[in-house]
Amino acid sequence: MPSDLHVIFGAGQIGPALARVLRERGHRVRLVRRSGPSPDGFETLHGDAADPEFAGSAARGASAIYHCMNPAYSAEVWRRVLPRLATSLVTAAGRTKARLVVLDNVYLLGRPKGRPLDEDSPVAPCSRKGEIRARVNEQLLSAHARGDARVVVGRASDFYGPGGTGTYFGDAFWPKVLQSGVAQTLTRLDTPHTYHYTLDVAAGLATLGEAPDDVTGRWWMLPAAPAEASSAMLDRIERALGRNLKVQAFPPFLLKALALFVPILREMSEMSYQWDEPFVANDAQFRARFRTEPTSYDRGVPAFVEWARRHYPARK
Repeated sequence: MPSDLHVIFGAGQIGPALARVLRERGHRVRLVRRSGPSPDGFETLHGDAADPEFAGSAARGASAIYHCMNPAYSAEVWRRVLPRLATSLVTAAGRTKARLVVLDNVYLLGRPKGRPLDEDSPVAPCSRKGEIRARVNEQLLSAHARGDARVVVGRASDFYGPGGTGTYFGDAFWPKVLQSGVAQTLTRLDTPHTYHYTLDVAAGLATLGEAPDDVTGRWWMLPAAPAEASSAMLDRIERALGRNLKVQAFPPFLLKALALFVPILREMSEMSYQWDEPFVANDAQFRARFRTEPTSYDRGVPAFVEWARRHYPARK
């Protein structure tokens, strides 16, 4: 008897890892992306997921659909693109009777104000990007309430781990670390901050795709190891690398000045509040329901460093 077909939209940081998890769990997997090669030999379709006709065709026969797409890090791009993607995938899920599993961040929750972020936190965005995410979240859960599709959302804070290229410890971090031993940082390093391990995020999404229907109609905080200060993460990276790093911190006034000329810094500056105070995710509900534990930093950071050494080869 053929296994269920799980269709993943997005082959960036999480999509390929999710595909591997689902394949290991015995499912057939199809990846959908705008362009690029097929990761690890998976069946891959190319097209625009914001086109409902294409999305519906790509999802045909699926028991679960995963939304792992994340457009360019720009509030204006998100404003234009994210609602269209949500509408398209809700339509595709409704037509195919598939569950829609959505990967999202915690921007819609805004400032923690001294308490951990969890499923009981109020929706209180304090940034343009958070406001956009809040509107899309309402769009998705309202679609579920109307019966347009069965929707469940998995949330994560900043990523670290294999595949984590567009993260705090990503493309802007690793090349200088590996080539010159310089770790550039744009935020405070002394506040506890939750970093979700990429492979735990993938496994958590797969679990939400397989679970009984009562998990839908809401969002879940995906599993994460207890929060540590970013400085502690740097210490762990140093030990895994076997070398000392020179930390190069940019003071806030310099970042504000650079943001006038560097678009990505303008986009990042409104999110710096996440490091101004403890930014801690509470995954207790997910752990209790699914009897799962996140990867420890003792295991995750060395695996991340090993991946980075392969992914960011030293320049000659």
